[in-house]
Amino acid sequence: MRPEVKPVVRDPSTVPDWMMPAGTDDLLAGHHGDPFSLLGPHTSPEKGMHVVRSFLPGAHAAWATAKCGGKPFELDMVHAEGFFAGLVPEQVATNGYRMHAVWPTGVPVEFNDPYRFEPLLGEMDAHLLAEGTHRHIYDVLGAHPREIDGVSGVVFAVWAPNAQRVSVIGNFNSWDGRRHPMRLRPECGVWEIFLPGIGAGEIYKYEIRTKAGDILQKADPVGQQTECPPATASRVAAPAAYEWQDDDWMAARAQRSALDAPVSIYELHLGSWRRDHQGRPLSYCDLAETLVAYVVDMGFSHVELMPVSEFPFDGSWGYQPCGLFAPTARFGTPDDFRALIDRFHQAGIGVILDWVPGHFPDDPHGLARFDGTCLYEHEDERLGRHTDWDTLIYNYGRKEVANFLIANALYWLKEFHIDGLRIDAVASMLYRDYSREEGEWLPNVFGDNRNLEAIAFLQELNKCLYAECPGIVTIAEESTSWPMVSRPPEMGGLGFGYKWNMGWMNDTLRYMRHDPVHRRYHHSDLTFGMLYAHTENFVLPLSHDEVVHGKGSLLAKMPGDGWQQFANLRAYLAFMFAYPGKKLLFMGAEIAQGPEWDHDGQLIWDALAHAWHSGIQTLTRDLNRLYRTLPALHERDCETGGFTWIDCADAEQNIIAFTRYGDASGDQAIAVCNFAPVVRHGYRIGVPVPGLYREVVNTDAEVYGGSGAGNGGAIMSDPIPSHGQPHSLSLTLPPLATVILIPPGARMPGPRVSDAVS
Repeated sequence: MRPEVKPVVRDPSTVPDWMMPAGTDDLLAGHHGDPFSLLGPHTSPEKGMHVVRSFLPGAHAAWATAKCGGKPFELDMVHAEGFFAGLVPEQVATNGYRMHAVWPTGVPVEFNDPYRFEPLLGEMDAHLLAEGTHRHIYDVLGAHPREIDGVSGVVFAVWAPNAQRVSVIGNFNSWDGRRHPMRLRPECGVWEIFLPGIGAGEIYKYEIRTKAGDILQKADPVGQQTECPPATASRVAAPAAYEWQDDDWMAARAQRSALDAPVSIYELHLGSWRRDHQGRPLSYCDLAETLVAYVVDMGFSHVELMPVSEFPFDGSWGYQPCGLFAPTARFGTPDDFRALIDRFHQAGIGVILDWVPGHFPDDPHGLARFDGTCLYEHEDERLGRHTDWDTLIYNYGRKEVANFLIANALYWLKEFHIDGLRIDAVASMLYRDYSREEGEWLPNVFGDNRNLEAIAFLQELNKCLYAECPGIVTIAEESTSWPMVSRPPEMGGLGFGYKWNMGWMNDTLRYMRHDPVHRRYHHSDLTFGMLYAHTENFVLPLSHDEVVHGKGSLLAKMPGDGWQQFANLRAYLAFMFAYPGKKLLFMGAEIAQGPEWDHDGQLIWDALAHAWHSGIQTLTRDLNRLYRTLPALHERDCETGGFTWIDCADAEQNIIAFTRYGDASGDQAIAVCNFAPVVRHGYRIGVPVPGLYREVVNTDAEVYGGSGAGNGGAIMSDPIPSHGQPHSLSLTLPPLATVILIPPGARMPGPRVSDAVS
């Protein structure tokens, strides 16, 4: 029997306290912190009966039934705002009753009452969250489809310890924060609720009422999926259903060390690598087909994806993330992203993710003043705001915040099989006075500029990641001379696997920008880096930062006419691949793109129709294959015994020569770089053993767009001492070119894509 649709409000003078107890007015006003104490089933004065209370703003009538149906137990509207209460048999109330409501449409709606369910968060989870040691918060916080007592729905949980009230809002409740206020777990500051009848795909936010009475609408900090920007709501993610096919990769990864392995990284921005015929970015699924094949063809060992954690502003390139646990919805679903990673692994390519724990934006739907207080950031902007980027700095000294970030790093490594994290802007984390003038920063307890909390966080982060995820690697973008970045915390280091060698990049690019006639005065820019080359485990980064904001592309940095620019770039790339350190190239460098990178466009693929551009691409393929298959170029990258100068002092002729060594006796590679635009005939360098030296790279080869000068692919040594060696080679050094030779007896590299050595 359906109750009358016309709303009838009971006379307040006839409403007993047990129907409308103390605190109800606060609940109706939207600032009661414990809705479960009022709503749902509760004992009543009448024996064998429970009172059921429900707040349904806008409803005209409500009643309850047993979960299997049957007799309706009408609830009285005891307040015009939509507060209902009535007596229900104890057995019905405690055995999973069903609620029914009639809205202005006149159509009854049946649903499970969220307020009849017991607390959700387990005791141990609550304890670990309170301690700030729950490394897998993504399993308990956020939004998770679940079945409880045979009822399907979604469990929501969010950390907001200083809020007066937190509600889940979405289409399922007309975005009305009065409808579904959550239960506070005071022991850990987490609010939780189970909402029956909804599932994966629902969009939602948290409506937070602060202690000051302000109403905030926030996306879920641990939400695992979002709406596609510019929309800002979180989306309930379906449980991961992707079936991984990379068991062999993961098992092998756990057994290997990256220090003696060839690591050649292709850094890319997913949205602007390539676009479809309508100018739209490729999806994760599209990229699994096209990008993976391209990276394999080019011979890179790894890709490094610029940040994919959800971010609101395209122009930040992902470096101002708001949804740290959600792969950006711009390109597909979380499972689509998993499929992309899996395809890379099946193709033998490792995946490094650019990760941003150094700062976050102050967008109103994000982490800033999340519960009305500086929950994730510092209250004092001398500690809590980056003036350069107008972003906020995490409070690393707060245990829950440090744990939030460590758990996020683990999430990407475990849930998405990511092989490594490149940590952005580490220098900005280490120094309290980073990019600040006198008076704009606060010293630490010792009176200096070290950020002790950030240091401790980075050490703990690296210890945790390497312990829980064998075979992964962490890489620091650290632009200062901070010591022992890539040394273990037990030694006083930060614990990273690698550090970007920003000094090498800045010095050598500065050298290359000079006209060759002036390079003799800047020769130390080429050689100074070897004074510190083995103080850290280095990656040589020619990254996106060097091809934006008016800096010009790599090609545009090179002096001279068109031919000389390309020759300079070819020589420089081969110099990098021969130099100690792992390699990183940003997309576009491998095709010598002329314009700066444009995040709203795509690479200038049409340039490959020109022989000079396609020549650079062919050279990059050959350098990658040489680097990966010639042990001398990678096995001792991080050891002092892996490198010696042959001649570092020939500034007058713009020439350097050096030897690289592998683990096995006789494994050597000799690199000679001529950064002058003239051929050097009869250029003599000393070598240790007699015999035929093979020229395995000559960047002036015609197939690369060069002039074809060189040594015919091989050269016999002379019994003439030079450079402290008993034998020597009399070389023809091509103009603006690098040649790489291997001695007799050395292990041979794998086959090149091109038969390019002339």
